[in-house]
Amino acid sequence: MAKKLIKNAETVITMDEQRRELNNCSILIEDKVIKAIGSNLEVSEDIDEVIDGAGMWVFPGLINTHHHFYQTLTRAILKVQNVELFSWLKNLYPLWANLTADAVYTSTLIALGELLKTGCTTSVDHHYVFPKDASGKLIDEQIRAAHKIGARFHPCRGSMSLSEKDGGLPPDSVVQSDEEILKDSQRLIEDYHDANSQSMCQIVLAPCSPFSVTPNLMKETVKLAREYGVQCHTHLAETRDENEFCLSKFGMRPLELMDSVGWLGEDIWFAHGVHFSDQELKILKSTGTGVAHCPVSNQKLASGVARIPEMMKQRIKVGLAVDGSASNDSSDMIGELKAAFLLHRVTSGIDAISCRQVLELATRGSAKVLGRDDIGSLAVGKSADLFMVSKNRLEFAGCFDPVTALVTCGNDHRVDLTMVNGQVVVKDGKLLNIDENKLVDKANQVAKKLVGVES
Repeated sequence: MAKKLIKNAETVITMDEQRRELNNCSILIEDKVIKAIGSNLEVSEDIDEVIDGAGMWVFPGLINTHHHFYQTLTRAILKVQNVELFSWLKNLYPLWANLTADAVYTSTLIALGELLKTGCTTSVDHHYVFPKDASGKLIDEQIRAAHKIGARFHPCRGSMSLSEKDGGLPPDSVVQSDEEILKDSQRLIEDYHDANSQSMCQIVLAPCSPFSVTPNLMKETVKLAREYGVQCHTHLAETRDENEFCLSKFGMRPLELMDSVGWLGEDIWFAHGVHFSDQELKILKSTGTGVAHCPVSNQKLASGVARIPEMMKQRIKVGLAVDGSASNDSSDMIGELKAAFLLHRVTSGIDAISCRQVLELATRGSAKVLGRDDIGSLAVGKSADLFMVSKNRLEFAGCFDPVTALVTCGNDHRVDLTMVNGQVVVKDGKLLNIDENKLVDKANQVAKKLVGVES
């Protein structure tokens, strides 16, 4: 087994049970797992690689609980810069209807590359657009891309079964039948899901939203997921329009609708959760249902501000997320930390949230949302997922607290080193497993074709 030693790091922010922050600390990694953490670890003959930690702050890998990778190809589209969610979707669905297998593979590399370079080691992706003319195995392309770049991945087999003619939002060309969706969901679980510790791929079943699939599909999806022991995920309570839509169509608020189809529990989490009532927060708490907080996307689309400080006080499971690159225009996890910190300070008061609480959201909190106990902190027996940032940067001059520096200082969020499952995938701020310049060229070519821009 390969052994690595991160030697004499300036500070290791463990986020362990005691939230220890260790100075002049080393980390011994054997294969995929942390074997020891301490100040007295020596370089022995069986160490295969020594990583110099001098002047470095070491953090647990960040965990992104909601994204739409394909949207990296439709960023900053001018006609959707000043519209809210429903109009935003109606304008973008015709572009997304042109997605191909190559576009999905390329966009996955782009999104995961951005995430890895900003300290994110594990990411969810919620892919729900399956054009009739594209390959049926789009999730397979994402898994292939994640393996190539070296990221820990929770691909969500999304779905839409209600088109515009059925009262939904998407065009008919990107929806599938309930039977087709469930058959492919089962195939993906059987082919790819790994429930073991240190797993690099765990399948999630994820109908897009209550207004894009049938109630029957919601019921059958969660039934299938529980038969196989996998999680479920969907959008919920993102906008006031959604509340009004669900009340008019189903006579229920979104969370009540989810309860009616069996979608509450420890194995379920919702993206956004902006418009939950007091009673609904109690239901989330009592059922162990999780929430993915997307502060930048919620601000850009003017969706509102999720009640995250209250959720944290009530010990509701909450993780951090960047959301799709067409509503965020970035896959920057450290930027998301800062956005969450500032958003809740300005809306809920100076004591609403701290830098360390925000970091907790993106590490331990996100791990709980995903149902994982092998990631989210640096401790013996945990997966060797981490990132390192040099304290000797211009933007950190005068700052001696690593967590505050990470969350509030500077505008260059690229980390110096990222390690996933014991493998270094970012070094000196550069991706190691792909050629970034070639990938950017390819992505621009694919994006131009997708959105109809002349070369």
